[in-house]
Amino acid sequence: MKKSPLVVALPVLALSALLLSGCGMFRSQKAWEAAKQESPLEIPPGLDTPSTSAALVIPEPGANNPTTNGATARVGKGGSVIADGFVLSDNVDNTYRRVGQALEQGDIGQVIAHDDAAHTYTLSVVASAVKASKPGLFSRVFGGGKKDAPAASSASAPGASAHQVQVTIGNSGQNASEVRAQGDSAAVAKVVDTLKSRLGG
Repeated sequence: MKKSPLVVALPVLALSALLLSGCGMFRSQKAWEAAKQESPLEIPPGLDTPSTSAALVIPEPGANNPTTNGATARVGKGGSVIADGFVLSDNVDNTYRRVGQALEQGDIGQVIAHDDAAHTYTLSVVASAVKASKPGLFSRVFGGGKKDAPAASSASAPGASAHQVQVTIGNSGQNASEVRAQGDSAAVAKVVDTLKSRLGG
């Protein structure tokens, strides 16, 4: 028995009409269409916003290459002058005292001058912009390098020289302080990385 084309075409036509209509017959009223515009958010009175005066300092291209300890600055052979820093959750006087205690150890650099009123330190830092060479994978795995040799300090690194770095501690909001270092890129990197690791910035 042969089916008539109308019997086959009618279910196909009904199925295609259902598919083309999609789920339109099951849609509900959209609540977002009836939504009204509310007033914009406002900052409550008495809330202090952090200082953003030095937040958008744009360094030279390539002046802020990251290292394992955080953002540092290394540019070519002779470092350029940059500024870098971090924020601590402590008031300015306590942060100034803590930075002074960290600098007293003398391994970061020699304190040339300090200004208690302006919360600044001036350091002479010995640093090198040339990265120390690291032994390759096979040398490290199979003991090709000397195990008893102490790690080279930045003072004995190739191209090391003394650079002046200015460390300034300032306000950053209500209960925070910003530690900012400015000077030669390699010296600033050494100061910021060491202070961050010691002070927890």
